[in-house]
Amino acid sequence: MFARRVPPKTLALLARNLGTLLQAGVALKRAFEVSANKLSHLPTRAVLKDVVNQVEEGSDITDALRSHGDYFPGLFVDMLAVAEETGMLPEVLLHLAEHYENNARLKRETIQSMAWPVIQMVMAIFVIALLIFVLGILASSGAGADMTSLTFGLSGPTGAMIWLGSCFGAFASLYVAVLLVQRAMNAKRIVDPILMRIPVLGNCLRCFAIARFSWAYYLTQQSGMPVTQSLGSSVRATNNGAFMNAVGDMCFNVREGQTITETFAATGLFPEDYIEMVAVAEESGTVPEALHRLSPEFEANARRSLKYLTRTLSVLVWLALAGFIIFFVFRFILFYVGMLQDAASGKF
Repeated sequence: MFARRVPPKTLALLARNLGTLLQAGVALKRAFEVSANKLSHLPTRAVLKDVVNQVEEGSDITDALRSHGDYFPGLFVDMLAVAEETGMLPEVLLHLAEHYENNARLKRETIQSMAWPVIQMVMAIFVIALLIFVLGILASSGAGADMTSLTFGLSGPTGAMIWLGSCFGAFASLYVAVLLVQRAMNAKRIVDPILMRIPVLGNCLRCFAIARFSWAYYLTQQSGMPVTQSLGSSVRATNNGAFMNAVGDMCFNVREGQTITETFAATGLFPEDYIEMVAVAEESGTVPEALHRLSPEFEANARRSLKYLTRTLSVLVWLALAGFIIFFVFRFILFYVGMLQDAASGKF
């Protein structure tokens, strides 16, 4: 499940270098050797060295790549298999380079957009830890009353460490759960359909998946891949479990004679305007070209949804922080009111 995989940036650089070298007429074996030497990722260099050795012994490129399991994405291997048969290896590699460069850029932008809300949440956690620490020190020194009831029974340095450990332990568990979902295909098939029902987030995931599907379908059709195989590779390129759930029915419908428009509409995953544009393109026999034009539009829509989502998360973090502050303010007020009442009744 946690098998090594080539990093997206490394894969993009590899595809770009290979495509450029092969387009310039460099021999395949030498192109792989030169491309491997230009990579800083040592595990990938070792894998490519083994790929070159297998090619020298008579294996095809795709067979050599597949011998390393899931180290290379399925779309990458499938596209190279078709490119070898059609003699379009340089062109396909350069197209793949654009795809993986775009994916790496998107990942970087997503991390950047999510950074500020995460920083806000971490700051809120440390503020509460500092409060637990200070109140505990004051109580132990006799400078203040015991206020552990205000801080969930936590007090002093030990209480602050327990609070920090609990919060960051929860975040670490969530991170591991996300990794499990990303690596386990069955988990994605269950989780992604649920996530796509969430407002804003669902639209963002859907638009990114459709953008990737459209681009991959165009590329696979341009390289001469059969329609059913093209659909399978394109759906895998989405990396979305909801779309992966539908690929079997899509291929079956195409084999049964349904049109591409009918096949897409039957999934319930594509918006109505997308279906209408595919229908027009299918009448003129230009579906791959139409999807290629639609891909940037859906990616732009996804980016807008992502920005709205991060702004919403930022507001929610601030509201959560404000809620904590209000919660503690009222607890302080009630605590001191109780002390005053106890003092008035002679308990102190």
